[in-house]
Amino acid sequence: MIVTTDLLFEHAYGNYAVGAYNINNAEQIMGLFRGNIDSKAPFIVQLSKGARSYTDKRLLEAMIRAADEIFPEAIFAVHLDHGDEQACYDCIDSGFYSSVMIDASAEEFEENIAITKRVVEAAHAKGIVVEAELGKLGGVEEHVSVAEADAKLTDPKEVEEFVTRTGCDSLACAIGTSHGAYKFTGSQGLHFNVIEDIAKLLPGFPMVMHGSSSVPQDEVKRINAAGGQMGGAKGVDEAEISKASKMGVTKVNIDTDGRLVWCRVHREHLLENPENFDLRGPGKVFMAEYADYIAHKSEVLGSAGQLDSVREFIKNKVV
Repeated sequence: MIVTTDLLFEHAYGNYAVGAYNINNAEQIMGLFRGNIDSKAPFIVQLSKGARSYTDKRLLEAMIRAADEIFPEAIFAVHLDHGDEQACYDCIDSGFYSSVMIDASAEEFEENIAITKRVVEAAHAKGIVVEAELGKLGGVEEHVSVAEADAKLTDPKEVEEFVTRTGCDSLACAIGTSHGAYKFTGSQGLHFNVIEDIAKLLPGFPMVMHGSSSVPQDEVKRINAAGGQMGGAKGVDEAEISKASKMGVTKVNIDTDGRLVWCRVHREHLLENPENFDLRGPGKVFMAEYADYIAHKSEVLGSAGQLDSVREFIKNKVV
């Protein structure tokens, strides 16, 4: 069942976070749905601009619709990740997406507000929820590239004005994470003081954490052992993610980790089975491994076991 993200956030706020996972193909979709069903967790399917153009957006959307039929017990939202203004309008007009993210964080404060407000007005007119971004995360993710020197933590003093003037429904905050597999070089971690300050200024307002992959070191070692070259890759400590999920961070974006699982499975399979030329062999392994990873993430986020409660919550809301 596809629902809007605001319903999921209202149920989750202060108790757990909803995992938001970027997908690109059928194998990721099947693993994602299976993992969340196994862990009884609500979740968010994210489509980036790159994913929508990788094959064709209609094909990807059709696969998600099919997964909704295959797994009727699933409760999830469909979300555009890091959209520009035109991509947001395209998704709003499609009638398929339950929420969109407008990322105008590279613009100056006033321009970010102006762009976000236009998207919010168009989305709300059709019952669609909007995520915006304030502050700048470092790192690289598809078309989003910000040098670490240009990264900027979200200023809590600006948040209240931004949310009030734009009318956005959730806010991606720069709290120390970054995109990609090389998030930290030392002992850095999340800036919990920023999360606390925002929660005090806007109690109950959903915060979103981007760049939240944990970059499991076992995955990195196995990738490198199978011929990869990922020296120095390091992600967000899962204990910090769990802590943030109880402080008002209600959506946690995870993309890189899924790619690492894909990379490790395929490198190992082809190394161990050099005679194989059938994509279904590693594909089957990946779907099972990714499902296990998703179920583990549900435990970290606290969303595991929440499915029945969310279903009852939504039922009462609709009534």
